[in-house]
Amino acid sequence: MLANIFSKTRPINYVLLGVTLILFYGLLLVRDLAWLNDPIKLGEKAGLLLLLCASVLLVGFITLRNNLSKANSYAVLLFILFYILFPTTLVNARIIVASFFLLLAMRRLISLQSLISPKEKIFDAAFWILAASIFHFWCIIYLVLVFVSIVFHVARDYRNWLIPFIALVAVTVIYVMGGLMIGHNLFDHLFDEMVPSFDFTYFENIYQNIALSLYAAIAALLVFPYVVSISSKPLNMQASHKKVLYSFLIGVGIYILSNHKNNSLLIFTFAPLAIMGANFIESQKSDWTREAIVCSIAVIAFFIFFVQL
Repeated sequence: MLANIFSKTRPINYVLLGVTLILFYGLLLVRDLAWLNDPIKLGEKAGLLLLLCASVLLVGFITLRNNLSKANSYAVLLFILFYILFPTTLVNARIIVASFFLLLAMRRLISLQSLISPKEKIFDAAFWILAASIFHFWCIIYLVLVFVSIVFHVARDYRNWLIPFIALVAVTVIYVMGGLMIGHNLFDHLFDEMVPSFDFTYFENIYQNIALSLYAAIAALLVFPYVVSISSKPLNMQASHKKVLYSFLIGVGIYILSNHKNNSLLIFTFAPLAIMGANFIESQKSDWTREAIVCSIAVIAFFIFFVQL
């Protein structure tokens, strides 16, 4: 049923997914309604919901505009299910903002394949990645994908290699000026996050541990077939699919290196894994197999969400 509904890109699909996201976001917030009496917190919650919805639309845009999957809504569906699987993600403001900026960067890097305005796209991508690193420092390793994209498409022009450093100067100047205007030391949290941590004993309850284990199993199911399938993709699309794979691996790297770990840090893997999942689901010839995959992931996400409420 679910696989059949989202096998196309009808507007009603986005309405259903939007309502689902708002519903689960609301269920998470009703546990503590103190924010209703604080206009600042109320505005923050509304702003985060808008960013979450914008991120969902971005994933759909990146996937369909760059032909990373067929004309279906599987990537967007999986992206939202991953949000639901890790409810702490929905209330982590810094991580949501950082993830949104990385999606903007990913959009520019994948569209670099068209070779239209490559310098502007490289600058934009580097700028958004560096902006994301202000909110979560280890997002900076996403710059690796910028240089990988340059190698894939525009390596012959030496000026393209300098553009990320120009973006670094721009972001640094803006950030320092902002810090001077606000009058606070905005570097404290960056210095704290720069220290890598390999402590994975952060779970607050057993369900967070179970959620991580299930997500790892889902990732294994989706990633390995995707890696094998890249060589069978059209030649002009292989670079884009490789960038999706590298984006996932970098997201895993961000999670591994990050200090003060929690499951919400996996958000940086959601978009690329959702795209891989869309490819895997649409490659299944049997309708029952597609239904089983989609429904299983949905049931797992819903169950883990409700037991943590």
